[in-house]
Amino acid sequence: MMFEQIVQDARAGRFAAWGWSTVVDENIGVPVIERAEFDRLHAAAGVGARWPIGNAGLIHVYGYLLSRVETPYGLKRERWEGGHLARAFGLPAQAFLLADAAAAGETVLQRVTDAVMPHLENPAPESGDILVFDDRVATGRGPSFRTVVVHRVFDAAHPVPAALLYGVHDGERMRAITTFPLASVSPESLAALEQDQPRMRYNAALPLPAPDALPPRSPLSRA
Repeated sequence: MMFEQIVQDARAGRFAAWGWSTVVDENIGVPVIERAEFDRLHAAAGVGARWPIGNAGLIHVYGYLLSRVETPYGLKRERWEGGHLARAFGLPAQAFLLADAAAAGETVLQRVTDAVMPHLENPAPESGDILVFDDRVATGRGPSFRTVVVHRVFDAAHPVPAALLYGVHDGERMRAITTFPLASVSPESLAALEQDQPRMRYNAALPLPAPDALPPRSPLSRA
């Protein structure tokens, strides 16, 4: 089911909406998926990549669903399977499950992309975007990285989680890197987030040079 969805995404050109990421988690210093899984994901999507850096949509969505590596925040797949992140975007708790997307003829990446890109491209208070800031980690015309915290109040009696979104503007367009739920937000936590030293966060990466990269290829018809 997962690889069928990846092929759908590839044919629809959805991976172009995502930037680059490393599979080496910044909290534990080890890859969250194995090299063989990394290669298989990128081959199925027809995306050229060079270990350990690949397409952030593939890694943060489908790679995290495959990951069995424990982090200080638990398993990576929990953000998609736990329901809290989907609810932060005003979606049903099961919206980011593979089976639920497949039943509607959609993909998990499609749903995630549709949820995050409006907030990254056009953040606005009326959309629940309570914090927005950009970091430039290189001088000159280097890419800028955007952090957005979304916290909507749909029903005061049933509070929903907040979500953090992270993207990169590479001079051409805004591209998503990741999103994850926040258990709670406060003025102090938001201020600390904004005042932190500018840097690439959340396993974002810049693309490696082309030599030794996996060559781009047509998406697999079966995987």
